[in-house]
Amino acid sequence: MAEAGEKRVAPLELFFDLVFVFALTQVTQLMAEDPTWKGLGQGMLVLAALWWAWGAYAWLTNYIAAEEDRERVLMFAVMGAFLVAALAVPDAFGEDALLFAVAYAVARWLHIFIFAEANEDVDAADAIRRLARTALPAPALLIIAAFLDGTAQALVWGVALAIDFAGPFVFGVRGFRVSPGHFAERFSLIVIIALGESIVAIGTGIKGGIDAGVVGGALLGLVLACALWWAYFDVVALVSERHFREARGERLLRIARDSYSYLHLPMIAGIVLVALGVKKAIGHVEEPLETVPAVALFGGIALYYAGHLGFRLRNVRTLNRPRLVAALVCLCLIPLSTEVDAIWALALGAAVSSAVIAYETIRYAEARRKVRQTHAH
Repeated sequence: MAEAGEKRVAPLELFFDLVFVFALTQVTQLMAEDPTWKGLGQGMLVLAALWWAWGAYAWLTNYIAAEEDRERVLMFAVMGAFLVAALAVPDAFGEDALLFAVAYAVARWLHIFIFAEANEDVDAADAIRRLARTALPAPALLIIAAFLDGTAQALVWGVALAIDFAGPFVFGVRGFRVSPGHFAERFSLIVIIALGESIVAIGTGIKGGIDAGVVGGALLGLVLACALWWAYFDVVALVSERHFREARGERLLRIARDSYSYLHLPMIAGIVLVALGVKKAIGHVEEPLETVPAVALFGGIALYYAGHLGFRLRNVRTLNRPRLVAALVCLCLIPLSTEVDAIWALALGAAVSSAVIAYETIRYAEARRKVRQTHAH
C-alpha cells in the first residue's frame, strides 16, 4: 500500500511505456513470421535487449524527476529512438540490423547521459561511471553485429547482452537510490502490458472468418491470460513488494536488481512466447501446432512460472511446489500438443494454469487472506 508522500508512477512513464508495448508486438511478429528455432532465438535475443533498455529507464525515472522540462524533452528523444528500434525489430537480423542497432545504441547511451546530467550526488556519479563500463560498449557490439550474419551475428549479440547484463552484478548497484513502491509498481505495470500483448495476439492471430472454433480458442486464450495475471497479482506481487519495502541500504538495491531487473525477464519472455503460441493456435484451431509454436505456448507458461519460482526463492527463500509441478507438466505437454488440434492445446494450457490458481486459492486460503488484508491496510 502506498505511503503518504511516496513517489508514484508518473504519466510520462506510462506514456513512455507505450513504445515498449509496440516493441513487444514487433517481437511477437518477428517470431510469427519465422516460426523456427532460429526465429525463436532471434526473438528472445531482441526481447532481452529491449527489456534491458526498458529496465534501465525504470531505474532512471525512479531516481530523477523525469517530468521536469529538460528531462521530459530528453525522454521524448529516447521514445523516438525506441520507436525506430521497434520498427526495425522484425528484420533486426537482416536488412534493418544496422537501423535497429544504431537506434538501440542511442536509447542506451542517452540513458547514461540523462542519468549523469540530472544528478549531482557524488556517490551516484560513481555508480553511473560503473554502469557506463558495460552500458557503453555493449550497444556498440550490436552495431558491429549488424555487419555480420548467421552464427557470427548471433554470437556477437550474445556477447553484447552478456556484457550488458553482467554490469550491475559484477560492479554492483551501490550509490543508486530506489523508491520501493514506485519501482514495484512500474514493473507490475509492465507485466500487465506484456499480458495485454497476449490478448492482442488473440485478435491478430485470426485468419479468415470467425466460427465456433475461433471463438472457443479466443476464450481459452483469454482464460490463460487471466490465469497468468492472477498468478502474479493475487499474492506474489504483494508479498514481494512488502519484502522490498522492508529492506534497507544496499540490500534494497540488490532486491531491485535481482528480483526486478533480472527475474522479471523470464516472466516477460514467457508471456511473449505464450502470445506467439496463442497467435499460431488461433490461426489454425483445427490443426495441430507445429513444434516451435507448441514449445512457445507450453514452454512460455513454464518459463513464466520459472520466473515466479526464482522470484520467491530470492525474496522468501522457499519453493512454490504447485508452480514447479505446473511448469514440469507444461514441458511434458509439448509433444502432445503437436498431435492434437490447436484448440485442445489451448484448452490444456488454460486448464493447467487455472488448476494452479484453484489449488493455491483453496490450499493457502488463510495465508492468502492475511496477505491481502495486510496490503489493504
